[in-house]
Amino acid sequence: MPAIRETNFHLPGQTAFYRGKVRDVYTVGERLVMVASDRISAFDHVLPRAIPYKGAVLNQIAAHFLEATRDICPNWLIAAPDPNVAIGHRCEPLRVEMVIRGYLAGHAARTYASGLRTLCGVTLPEGMRENDAFPEPIITPTTKADAGHDEDISREEILRQGIVSADDYAQMEAYTRALFRRGTEMAARQGLILVDTKYEFGKKDGRVLLMDEIHTPDSSRYFYAEGYAERQAHGEKQRQLSKEFVREWLIAHGFQGKDGQQMPDMPDAFVEEITARYIELFERVTGRKFEKDASEEPLARIERQILRAL
Repeated sequence: MPAIRETNFHLPGQTAFYRGKVRDVYTVGERLVMVASDRISAFDHVLPRAIPYKGAVLNQIAAHFLEATRDICPNWLIAAPDPNVAIGHRCEPLRVEMVIRGYLAGHAARTYASGLRTLCGVTLPEGMRENDAFPEPIITPTTKADAGHDEDISREEILRQGIVSADDYAQMEAYTRALFRRGTEMAARQGLILVDTKYEFGKKDGRVLLMDEIHTPDSSRYFYAEGYAERQAHGEKQRQLSKEFVREWLIAHGFQGKDGQQMPDMPDAFVEEITARYIELFERVTGRKFEKDASEEPLARIERQILRAL
């Protein structure tokens, strides 16, 4: 199976290029061309092997949800001319990621297990178990880092430091809650629970716009709704569709992104399992069958589709 590790296009009118953990981003005038590669990251490190079809899954899920939430929040997307490509408006990023959590899972669960009862200025209830639902979803923002780890931060500290204005933060918070409600409803129709997710926003022409991806397995965690209550009652692990199983595999092999730790080798069988899980999530979340495009060399296809769209 082909895997797209990186792209190195030279597009007409291109003025800038940026390679993120997963996306290669080309600036062409007032538009951004984002190519979702098959790179995968965990603990703020890009893993050594790319995952076939992962980029196409991410890009198509994001486009699906961006189109399904335009009535709630304006977003950056103009077109998705290729399974791996999104073209949209260039915005000035707001340097905060809006993380919203409906359940005590992942980072929140690890924080809770350490004995802390406050996360990003939000007080966590006593007596919770991992994967319990919060009484209502909580917003736990992080600062958006260009490199390295994003840092937890409270609403009060964001405003005190002037990272974003009070008006912009209030708008981001309102959009975050509304988007999470819509994502929760859409997941429920597919037999899934949207556990937590994050949103990134920017500004264009004075308006706050939703940017980047939403409700993908890289930015979100999903549980299977069927059997959730029973597993929780018996203290069993929840069945989930997310990138958490990759983190768990890395932890089991002695890697959490800390200094001095060695990134483990990923065997072929595990890479194939990741591909299968991403495709399963696409089909469960969207209700559509994932189509593998192996008709030609993927980089040639992607470049041709971008040039046609521009």
